[in-house]
Amino acid sequence: MNLHYGMKINEDGHLVISGCDTVELARQYGTPLYVIDEDYLRQNCKKFKEAMNKYFPNGRVMYASKALNTKAILKIVNSEGLGIDTVSGGELYTALSVGIDPKKIELHGNSKTKEEIKMAVENGIYCIIADGFDELALIDEVCEELNKSIDVSIRLRPNIDVHAHHAVQTAKMDCKFGFGVIDGQAIKAAEIINNSKWMSLHGIHCHIGSQIFNEEPFSELCRHFVDFACEVREKLGVEIKEFNCGGGYGVRYTDADEPKPFEVFIKLISQSLTLLCKERNFPMPLVSIEPGRSIVGETGTTLYTVNGIKEITDIRTYCMCDGGMFDNIRTALYEAKYTAYCASKMNEKHEKLVSIAGKCCESGDMITWDTPMPKSLKRKDILAVLTTGAYNYSMASNYNRNSVPALVLVNKGKSSLAVKRQSYEYISMNDVVPEYLK
Repeated sequence: MNLHYGMKINEDGHLVISGCDTVELARQYGTPLYVIDEDYLRQNCKKFKEAMNKYFPNGRVMYASKALNTKAILKIVNSEGLGIDTVSGGELYTALSVGIDPKKIELHGNSKTKEEIKMAVENGIYCIIADGFDELALIDEVCEELNKSIDVSIRLRPNIDVHAHHAVQTAKMDCKFGFGVIDGQAIKAAEIINNSKWMSLHGIHCHIGSQIFNEEPFSELCRHFVDFACEVREKLGVEIKEFNCGGGYGVRYTDADEPKPFEVFIKLISQSLTLLCKERNFPMPLVSIEPGRSIVGETGTTLYTVNGIKEITDIRTYCMCDGGMFDNIRTALYEAKYTAYCASKMNEKHEKLVSIAGKCCESGDMITWDTPMPKSLKRKDILAVLTTGAYNYSMASNYNRNSVPALVLVNKGKSSLAVKRQSYEYISMNDVVPEYLK
C-alpha cells in the first residue's frame, strides 16, 4: 500500500491519519467526512516557502484558496507566511473575516462583479488581476466612486498547451481566461491601465493549467512573460514589477502519478527568468506563484460508510457508499481517478476490483471505478479515498438535497471540527413558500 505522509495502520488494522484512527473519526463525526492532516498541510506550506526563499528571496507564495477555502485552512496557511489568492467575493470575504492583512490578498477571476471589485478596493488588497476590457472599465468606475487607487496585474493568454484534461487547461487561445498576447489584446489592456488615473500597472499573470508533471511549460511561460514585459517597456515606457506564474503543479492521486518536488519547478522558473532577463536587459522582477492543489490536495482524505454491495455477474461489483457527486464531483467532471482503501480492514489483502458508487440518482455518480478492495467488504465498513483535499469540499453541493459533509483537522492524535455538517434544516432555510401556496 502506498500511503501518504502521516498515514499508518494500527494494531486493529485501521487506517490512521496523523495519529487519529479513521474508524473512530467516522464514528465520532459521521460520514461522509473530509479529513485534513494539518501537519502535512503545514509541511507543504514550509516547503514552498523554503524553495521560494532559496531562488527568489523576495518572492511570494499565494495560496490558491479556490482549492479549499475555509476559515481554519486560511488561518493555518496565513500563519505559515503565505498570502491568499482569491477568485470571488466569498473567498475574499472569508480571508478578510479571519484577520488576514489585505496586503497579503489578491483577487482574480474572469467575471468579477462590481460588488467584488468594490470589496477589494475598499479594503486595499494587494492587487486585482484583471481579466477583460469590461472589467478594466469597471475597476476604473469603482475606484473613482471610492476615490481610491489600486494596483492591477494583467492575466495573459499566451497560447501555451499543456498535457492535461482539456477542462483544466487555462492558457490556450480558445479559453475564457485572460487577454490574448498574439492578437494584441494584452498590450491594449496594459495601455488602458497605464493611462488610468486610478489603476497602476503592477504585474503580469498567467496560470497555464492544473495537474502538470512536466516543468518545461513553465520555461515557455517565462519566455512569454519576458517578451511581453519588453513590449510594454518599449511601447509604454513602463517596467513590469511582478511576474505571477500561477500554480498547477501535479499531485499524486494514484500510483500512475509521479509528481516532482515543488523545488524542481521553482528552480526551473528561476533559471529561465535569470537567463531571459539577462538576454533582454530586463531587471529581475518580483516572482509570485499560486499553488493550491499542491498544498492541500494530498493532505485530504474522505471517509465513507459502505451502504451495500451489488454484484452484477460477469460485469462489475458496485460498492454503494453514503457519499457521491455532492461531496466529490471531480470524477463526473474530469474522469478523475483515486486511490481508495477499506479503512476498517487495512490488513486484509485488497484484491477484488470494486467500483465505488455514490447515492445520487445519476449513473455517472461514481467516486472511483475498479479499485482493489478486500473480498470481505460489506455494509458498515469504512472506506478512505485519498487526495481529496483540493476541489472536493470546494465544489460540494446539495444535489438531491444531500448535506455537505463536515470537515475535521487531525494533528498528532487530536481532531478538531473545522466545518460543521449541514443539517436538513440548513439546506432548506432559504426556501420561501409564496403566500398564494400557503
